Amino acid sequence: MYRTDKFREECGVMGVYGHPEAAKIAYLGLYALQHRGQESAGIVCSDGESLRIFKSMGQISEIFTEPVLQSLPGRLAIGHTRYSTAGDTTLVNAQPLMVDCNKGALALGHNGNLVNAIGIRARLERKGSIFQTNSDTEVLLHLLAESRCRSVPEALSEALRQVEGAYSIVMLTRDRLIAVRDPRGFRPLSMGRLDGGVVFASETCAFDLIGAAYDSEVEPGEMVVVDGAGVTRMRFTEPQPPAFCVFEHVYFSRPDSVVFGRPVHQSREMLGRLLARESPVEADIVVPVPDSGVSAALGYSIESGIPLKFGLIRNHYVGRTFIEPRQSIRDFGVKLKLNPVRTILEGQRVVLVDDSIVRGTTSRKIVRMIREAGAREVHMRVSCPPTISSCFYGVDTPTERELIAARHTIDEIRAHVNADSLAYLSLEGLRTAVADTDRRYCNACYTGKYPTELVNIELESGLAKRR
Repeated sequence: MYRTDKFREECGVMGVYGHPEAAKIAYLGLYALQHRGQESAGIVCSDGESLRIFKSMGQISEIFTEPVLQSLPGRLAIGHTRYSTAGDTTLVNAQPLMVDCNKGALALGHNGNLVNAIGIRARLERKGSIFQTNSDTEVLLHLLAESRCRSVPEALSEALRQVEGAYSIVMLTRDRLIAVRDPRGFRPLSMGRLDGGVVFASETCAFDLIGAAYDSEVEPGEMVVVDGAGVTRMRFTEPQPPAFCVFEHVYFSRPDSVVFGRPVHQSREMLGRLLARESPVEADIVVPVPDSGVSAALGYSIESGIPLKFGLIRNHYVGRTFIEPRQSIRDFGVKLKLNPVRTILEGQRVVLVDDSIVRGTTSRKIVRMIREAGAREVHMRVSCPPTISSCFYGVDTPTERELIAARHTIDEIRAHVNADSLAYLSLEGLRTAVADTDRRYCNACYTGKYPTELVNIELESGLAKRR
């Protein structure tokens, strides 16, 4: 299986209340959120009497056939698409997680990572709790069941006050939909309106697909309860200093989404504009690494006056597995996804724009492909600062020793990828591009300064890497 040298998307969540085809709406929303996780997906629905679930390994189109969706009736539903950042890649860890406990039948989908989950789990197991998964998300269900609070919102609030880290959550009961965002707001979660009902999604691009109208963000530290009495918004804990994940704007989110109240494409184009101001170069064409580098490359082109050309074409139909010829082809994995256009690149001085460099392995292969297609020069420009630290808040990142910028100077990285020049956007430029005037964004992957106290950091690091 070919895996690109990028941070891996975390998860996407979807919630639907008050729609006669809630499961189908959740399915369509997950389709729009497929980029946030391609390993597994699931939907839980309620018809007002009982919960039904279907989840499987694979992608949305492979899992939810017409007969499957017909088996999920009801006006309430939640959905989840997963790339594992804590817990193994197995069906037992696929979400939503569903249980029948002393609070009734519950289902929960979680985007994020709980940095103190290992310690809490150990305590619960000492008291006799039996876990069915090795996902950090299950900790929340055990804490909720342990609570003496009678109502689900109160019990969930008590459980959430015991965990630390990133979480955007949708929870379903027989007759109620609950959406929650952690007090620092690491991960996005938005609320919309559809045909008299209420919907929630990790990104607003899901609303565009289903025809929902954007209402608002679920605020950091807020719980939104939707039931027969309407929509109730409450704070379950005191707000913390905000720490929105800046990488949502750099790479994770779709450019047509509005995330943390700001259009993603606007941020990415500005990343490219500022990169051109900070690191100009004499060149003939600007070439993006598709698809995530396109918006920044557009900004670089507009600001520099150098024409934008699509000198790399992406194959969007690469499956999750492939059979490589017995006689190995050099750079086979990259060539499956990207192909250079020789007529565009030949004889040109190229500015190659990408959103990030993680290990440097893929960048090296792409530069080589462009040179072999006849480019005279390749000047690499990266629309974020050097990545020097791992993330513990719901993103699968390599360990620090695997991050090339944590161990090498920029010139050493340039030599490794064999570019004629290499420049990254400054941290100040990144903050300007996302309008972070009041320091609302987490940039720990670029600074090593984490917004939470990390518990058992070495153990948690191993968990984050495995997830």
